Amino acid sequence: MKITFLGTGTSQGIPIIGSKHPVCLSEDSKDKRLRVSVLVEWDSYTYVVDCGPDFRQQMLRAGSEKIDGIIFTHEHSDHVLGFDDIRPFYFRQGDIPIYAHKRVLKALKKRFDYVFKTKNKYPGAPTVITNRIKNKPFNLRTLTVVPIKGKHHELQVFGFKFGDFAYLTDMKTVKDKEIDKIKNVKILVVNALRIEPHQSHFNLEEALNFIKKVNPETAYLTHISHLLGFHKEVEKSLPKNVFLAYDGLQINI
Repeated sequence: MKITFLGTGTSQGIPIIGSKHPVCLSEDSKDKRLRVSVLVEWDSYTYVVDCGPDFRQQMLRAGSEKIDGIIFTHEHSDHVLGFDDIRPFYFRQGDIPIYAHKRVLKALKKRFDYVFKTKNKYPGAPTVITNRIKNKPFNLRTLTVVPIKGKHHELQVFGFKFGDFAYLTDMKTVKDKEIDKIKNVKILVVNALRIEPHQSHFNLEEALNFIKKVNPETAYLTHISHLLGFHKEVEKSLPKNVFLAYDGLQINI
């Protein structure tokens, strides 16, 4: 399995428009972060987790020629606004499967109603195959995926376990029975927004405590804001098996 970090930033990305914060002015490429998303590839299959407003740019940078489906963690704009940019894949492949909680599917149908129309549909619009995710394992081709339920403030969100790889973003609270699903995975990815506490995201301390509970071989932090600090400086302060993810990073499991 190959994992490509398409984006590792928070909802505004880094740099933030108009910001004079030192991290936003950094010339280090690892301090430049698009909105959060990952590409998961195994055998001959390619799936994307979330497609935010940078989706087109991310797909071009990754050299992606096809996707077998999109899996959504939740419906916030930084995770869904690139939905229209599935069109090039649709034109080549046909209908694109999507996987999401019923609430997320409802939100997508409201926001992108033209995609889901069945009558008098605009000919340039893509078509999708909807698959409802519940909090139980589901199959993607040759792989069984396990949803991990958490709370993003008061909003239910899903993380996902793909074999020995677990990906969780926009988490603030996760119950022990959900943590048990990912105990001792090889690779864990989890959000760490900033140093100071936040109402709907893990801060760095909370993310590190969560990693201790899961006890993965290796952990990566994502959904990072400029307030976490410079990539090089933050990495020096982390435990030996914990790293900051960055855009374009690839790992193999």
